[in-house]
Amino acid sequence: MRAVIMGGTAGIGLASAEALAADGMEVIVCGRDAARLAAIEDKVAVAERLDGTDEAAVAAFFARIGAFEHLVLAFSPGARGLGPLKDTDIAEVKGALEGKLFAYLYAIQQAQVTGSITVVSAASSRAALPGTVALAAANGALDRIVPPLAAELAPVRVNAVSPGAVDTAWWSFLPDEARRAQFAAAAESVPAKRIGQPADVAEAIRYLINASYVTGTILPVDGGFTVS
Repeated sequence: MRAVIMGGTAGIGLASAEALAADGMEVIVCGRDAARLAAIEDKVAVAERLDGTDEAAVAAFFARIGAFEHLVLAFSPGARGLGPLKDTDIAEVKGALEGKLFAYLYAIQQAQVTGSITVVSAASSRAALPGTVALAAANGALDRIVPPLAAELAPVRVNAVSPGAVDTAWWSFLPDEARRAQFAAAAESVPAKRIGQPADVAEAIRYLINASYVTGTILPVDGGFTVS
C-alpha cells in the first residue's frame, strides 16, 4: 500500500510519514528542501524534491507514479498574509491562497488516488483572531471543499484535519522568546493545557486513513480550542 505525503519533510507531514512507514506503508514524501529530503531518505521509500505550487511539475510527478492508495496534503506557504488586512499587501493574501488552497486543489485534480485524501487545514478557519484573515480564508476554503469532494470523488474518501497551535517550523517567523510566550498563552487557553505536537496531528491523519467509514469530515486536533 502506497501513501504520498506532499510537505512531508518537517512538522506534521514528517510525523505522518514516520507513522505510516511504521505501519508498513510504502511512503513517498515530497518537499522543496533538498537537505530535509536527504535527512529522511532512510525513513521512507522515496524522498523526492517537488514544489507543490509548480503545476507542471506536480502533473508530471503524479503521471509518473501512477495510482496509489492515500494522499496527504501537508505543505504550506507559511505565515503569508499574517497581519491586519488593511496593512497587508493583497499579493500576500493571494500567496496564502495560491500556496495552499489552489495548490491542494491542483494536486487533488492530478493525483490518481484510490483510497483516501487527507488535507491539513487549521483552526484559523474557525476562529475570530485579528490578523488572520488570509489564513482563515485559505483554511476555511479547505474545510468547505471537503464535503463536496467526498461526494464527488466517492468511493475515495476525503477528510481534513484542522490543527490548533502546533510546535512546528511554521512559527519560525517569531523570535524564540516571543514564540515561547505565544505557546505558553495558547496552552493556557485550551482545555488540554499544552501546545500541540506534530505527532498529535499525525495520529489523527493515521486514523482518517484507516477509518474506512469516515468521509467528508473535518477533524479538529486543537486541544479543545474549538470549545474553549
